[in-house]
Amino acid sequence: MRIDNFGAQDQLARLQLIRSANIGPVTYFHLIARYGTAEAALRAIPGLAARGGGRAPRLADLATIEREVERVQALGARYLFVGQPHYPHLLAEIENAPPVLMYRGHLGLLDRPMIAMVGARNASAAACRFARGLARDLGRSGASIVSGLARGIDTAAHAGSLESGTIAVIASGIDIVFPPENAALQEKIAQEGLLLAEQPPGTEPRARHFPYRNRIIAGLAAGTVVMEAAPRSGSLITARLAAEAGREVMAVPGSPLDPRAQGCNGLIREGATLIQSAADVMESVGPMDARFVRQHNTPFAHEPVSVDVNERERQGIVRLLSLTPTPVDELIRQSGSPPAIVQTVLLELELAGRLERHAGGKVSLV
Repeated sequence: MRIDNFGAQDQLARLQLIRSANIGPVTYFHLIARYGTAEAALRAIPGLAARGGGRAPRLADLATIEREVERVQALGARYLFVGQPHYPHLLAEIENAPPVLMYRGHLGLLDRPMIAMVGARNASAAACRFARGLARDLGRSGASIVSGLARGIDTAAHAGSLESGTIAVIASGIDIVFPPENAALQEKIAQEGLLLAEQPPGTEPRARHFPYRNRIIAGLAAGTVVMEAAPRSGSLITARLAAEAGREVMAVPGSPLDPRAQGCNGLIREGATLIQSAADVMESVGPMDARFVRQHNTPFAHEPVSVDVNERERQGIVRLLSLTPTPVDELIRQSGSPPAIVQTVLLELELAGRLERHAGGKVSLV
């Protein structure tokens, strides 16, 4: 069975690993770093979970993975794994980068500088018009526009940049259209731009999927432009994720009488760059040098790392954990154990179903 043009068996194992229970992106990368290959990591999971004091998580069924691969191929989509040449290096820099994406369209758009544009789903007509024009002008400046294919600002940004180059990141499987009225636009992007999805085919969009999608949008781009975002909106989550990743955060100001402008005005008050034109955006992100353009990644393969944890060290780290999320760095400092030892114990606990990971590098007991 062919997935891509190299390491098909290894890629099947990687898919099986990331689709298994209790294994998110951070755990996936720790396992690969420790065991070198996905196949070796899969063999090691039962022992790790036992040391963590729980039962081994349910591993994804290989037959199910093979059916997924066949479905992806039937849809005209392909897989893009971390470590493959076209995987965006800016996205790979974030801690919880997606180990695998599915795509339809032109990967060459990832070679260009990328600017994210996000905003309100119930955006005003004036804001949508501004978003279309801004996306068009940024596209003419050589940038690819990244957004989430939602109603309102996202739709306007994609429409404005369709001719120059637009990238849509969706929260569902690559075969699912949401919202339904964007069916034609989604297909057009898949044909003329680039459509990206992290969730397996057939996955309907759920509320929990949108923050995961937002981290991809923020991670891809050198900077994120926000317009007409209400407080506590998903757009502000994207802006926060962009700031945490060290990317530029920009906002279009709005009337203080419009609730949809409160989020953007708040971002500007907190230090985001005020944006009124494409020139402002290009000035804000600075020269589009090599840091903001895809680099050829080295293959994502490691020599196995051997880490032995004695029971005294393990129990000392477990005692520091509670139901309150605690930074991993704080656990390392208070335990006095090497980072590799702490990460190994956390890995064992997570695979045993006893540990939960939170944003900002924090962990807690379940």
